[in-house]
Parts: sequence; structure tokens; C-alpha cells
Amino acid sequence: MSNWGGNSGFGYYDAGDDEDHDEEEYGGAEWKNAGKDSLIFLIDCSEQMFEKDDDRSHFEMSIECAKTVLSNKIISSDKDLVGVVFFGTEKDKNSGSFKHIYALQDLDQPSASRILELESFLTEGNNDFANKFGFESGYSLSDALWTCSNMFSQSPQKVGHKRVLLFTNDDHPHDKNVAFQRQAKQKAKDLDDIGIEILLMHMALPDSPFRFSEFYQDIVHGSEDEEGLIPDASEKFEQLLARVRAKDHKKRTTGRIPFSLGKGLELGVGVYTLVRQQAKPYPVKLHRQTNEALKNKSKMYCEDTGELLMPSDIKKYQTYGGKNIIFEKDEVDEVKKFYDPGLTLMGFKPRSALKKYFHVKPAQFLFPDETSVSGSNTLFNALLQRCSARDKVAICRYIPRKNSPPKFVALLPQKEELDEHSVQITPPGFHLIFLPFSDDMRKLEHPTHPRATPDQIDKAKNVVKKLQFQFSSENFENPVLQTHYRTLEALALDRDTTDDMVDHTEPNKEMIERRAGPGIREFMESVFPEGYDPTAKPAARKKAAGGTIDVAEQARKEQLSKLTVAVLKEFCQTNGLSTAGRKNDLIGTINDHLGL
Repeated sequence: MSNWGGNSGFGYYDAGDDEDHDEEEYGGAEWKNAGKDSLIFLIDCSEQMFEKDDDRSHFEMSIECAKTVLSNKIISSDKDLVGVVFFGTEKDKNSGSFKHIYALQDLDQPSASRILELESFLTEGNNDFANKFGFESGYSLSDALWTCSNMFSQSPQKVGHKRVLLFTNDDHPHDKNVAFQRQAKQKAKDLDDIGIEILLMHMALPDSPFRFSEFYQDIVHGSEDEEGLIPDASEKFEQLLARVRAKDHKKRTTGRIPFSLGKGLELGVGVYTLVRQQAKPYPVKLHRQTNEALKNKSKMYCEDTGELLMPSDIKKYQTYGGKNIIFEKDEVDEVKKFYDPGLTLMGFKPRSALKKYFHVKPAQFLFPDETSVSGSNTLFNALLQRCSARDKVAICRYIPRKNSPPKFVALLPQKEELDEHSVQITPPGFHLIFLPFSDDMRKLEHPTHPRATPDQIDKAKNVVKKLQFQFSSENFENPVLQTHYRTLEALALDRDTTDDMVDHTEPNKEMIERRAGPGIREFMESVFPEGYDPTAKPAARKKAAGGTIDVAEQARKEQLSKLTVAVLKEFCQTNGLSTAGRKNDLIGTINDHLGL
């Protein structure tokens, strides 16, 4: 099983921003709920997909990817819709009555039963699949794509972004049928025209490279952020899974705003959150009889009359000169408004002027938005290239949404990076780094401490050098979150035990001793006095003489809340009083006893 994690990829809507969203539209742009993200796994089930390679067939790799995505979506975005379609089967089941197309799972929200159904394919052999579904090479890829289109259009739920992940190891499925080729290419173009994105998850057969240009270059159309970049075919399951994880979510912006470079020169950009802290989901309250999720509703009542207040009845005020000055909501909004939302270029600074200690809050990421302003990609890329070439950062005024106070940010350029398989590692764009105001800068007074000697410093450097390693935050999972999700998975899938969790955050004592053991002991001998053991537990503190607390005196001073529960219980036991309850209960018992 894959590790449970948060959203992967290039950024998602972050409702946990530390600023108030109110009911305002982010960035002044029209913010609409376009529906739920939907994803269909379109899996090739021809016989060559079942050939074992490294103890795992390409079909099993595809199923494992689909299972992993379903498991992760239950945690990260359980409202998304996922479907699974087989093509190249002898049997068929689909709404369009197409031959050799089998819709295994309709477009619906992920569930434990769907995960268990996919798991069954990983335990069954090729013969079981042949008996249940059969193999057929005379399928039409056009019919498979048409089936996916029908699943999107016939979904009873509102469908937003639509994606099809096509898994295959056949680079030319219709090499002897020109009519099928033409139909598949036309159907792929039709899907692209109506906003359905086809993503190829291609795998390479042993000693047979996947020739993308033979057929699929006319099937797969470039997405808005990749400009037609096609990576090499996956050879290992880890490569395929990494690509699926990067594609299973729509890249959601935190907002789309204008970026003004000067008078009359403006482009559109999207603001993304690349990384954010992952926490346990909040518990959901359920109705006792129906087991349905409950929704909280708040109502405000007048303190004097008890009447229900409408939003128009609620006013805001500011006390001035001993009087409450009443403001309407529109007046408050107008007072809070500085400028329209967007980025405004103020100038450029050398990259060296951006210091690490300027950190105020996590950075965001800028990417061009061609949909709002035509030509944004070209202008954005030109700015990115020149800033990178001259090693400059752009200083801008940033107003993320209506009625937000302006902030100053530095745009740090980042070039695109690809791995050896032409898979994007880092996207091209600008990191939007928040700059501190003068009030954010503090002058710290460091107390005088004993200084380390040159010999102690050299020994410490030696230890640090020997314990250095290539650090990546992706290599360390949160053990608390992983244990939590594994427990939920075991309960949902009716399993007796949870999957093993390896805590990589724990120090490897054997490796530390092997690499730096002698150096650590030399450093400790040079720093600590002879006979001192820094690992020993500290001695228990002795109670100060005359440390008896007069509880009755503290009660008369109304300072019982400052005493510990142990002291309060000791007083109650001494005076034959009840020791039941929490701290407030004990305080009430003592006050009643003393008549206070």
C-alpha cells in the first residue's frame, strides 16, 4: 500500500489562509464552484498487458495505481468522482452498448467497496480475468473514449474538471485499421474541444521502446501547463505511480489576479500554494438515527429583546469621543479598501538582497493564466527568463482579494527542471515571497553566554560533517498522520491489522554511532566536565523549607485557581471534603466549606 499523504502536484486551494476571506471573491475575479473534479482510469486489457515483468504485470501496475488514487482521495478529497473502464475485453458493459468496452466502476465518489473490488484483481491470476472478462484485440479506442465521455455527461452529480488517464503499453493499437485510427483521433479531438483532458500513462515493454509519435501524438493534447511535454514510458511501478499522483488532481488556484507591469501592460496570473501543513481532518458529527452528517447553523439574537437578527440588522461601530459611531457594511468595506486586487510591479532588486531572515509566512507560487488575459504565457515567460538571466527579483505590491491590506512581495524566479525521464520535477514560475514591514523586524538582545573554544568548535564541525546527508522533506512522513490513516483504512476495509508504519523520523542510532560515534564522544569530553553524564535524568527537586501553602488564605484572596489540583485535593482530604470533579469543582467545594 502507498503512503497516505496530502494533495500532491502544483498547488491547491488553501482555505486555511491566515487572512479573513469573508464573502469576498478572491482576487476580484469571479469565483464559481465549477463542480467536482472527475477522473476516469481507462485501462488497456489486451493480453500483452498481463505479461509479467519483474513479478508484476502492467495491468496490475495500472490497477495498483487506481487503488492508490482511490485510497488517497478518501482522505484528501472524498467528494471527487472516480471511474474505472476496461477496453480490449471480450465482454462488454457500458451505457453506449459498445463492444469490448467494460465499465467496471461508474463515475462516483471513492468508497471502501470500490477499493476492495480493485484489490481482488491483484490477487487473481490471468486465467481468472480471462474467464470473467476475456481478451479481444478487435476493440475500438474511439468507443472507449466515447464511453468515458458518456460517463461524464450522464453523471447525476455536477462534474467539474474532467480527466481520462489512459494506461497502455501498445504504442499503435490500430496499426492495421486506418478507419479505427481516424475515428480515435477524431474522438480525442472532440473530447479536447469539450474540455475533457486525455493523459497518457504509457508503459514500455521489455526491449521495446514506446513510440509515442506512431499514434498517440494525435490522441493526447497538451495541457495548459505542460505545453505538450511527453515523458518517457514508465519502466517501473514507482515511476508510473509518481506520474499518476501528479495528475490525479486538478491544479486549483488560490486565486486569479491581474499582474500590472506598467501603464497599459497587464497579464493574468494564477496564485498557487505549493506546500502546506497537513493535519488530521476534523471529526464529522452524525445524526444518531440516520447517520447523516450534521450541519452547524448559527443565529444571532438581540440581547435585550431576544428577537432573531437578520444580517441587515447587524451594524458595526467605532467608539469616538464617548459615542458609538455606526457604520454600514458597505462603509466598512470602503474604509478597508486600498486598491483593486492584483500585483503591481514596483521595481527590481538583486537576488542577494533577499535575505532568509525576511521570512514572514509561507511563500506562494505564480503561474501565467492565459484564460484571463491573452498573451500572458509569452509575457510571463519573457519576464521569468530575464529575471533568471540577470539574477534579479521583482518587488511588487500584492493585494490578494478585496478589502485586503497591501503587502510587498518579492518574486523569486524558478526555472523548470526535468528528470532523466523528461518528467517535470519543478515547474517554471515565480515564488511569491512576502516581505516584512519595519514592525516585523525585531532587535534581539542576546544574553552573554560562555563562548566555545576553537578546539570545541572544530570537534563540533567534525560531528556535523560526518552526519550530513541529502535531505528531502518528502522522505519523512508524519508518523502520527500515517498511523491515523492506516487505522481508518483498516476499519473501512474490515481488516484485523493495520499496515506496518516505519517511522523514518526516529534517529538511526547504529548509523550515527558508526559514522560519528568517536567524534561525538570527543566533543562531549571537551564540553562537559569530568564525570558529567548529559543523558542521566535530572535529580528530583527538594521542596523548599516552609513551603506549606495556606489554602484558606489563598481562597480569601480569590487565588485558588493558581494552585495545583494536587494541593487542592490534599486540602479537601485533610478536611474531609469530596475530591471528585475537576479543578473548578474542587475550588467550589473549598469555597463552600470556608463560606466564601
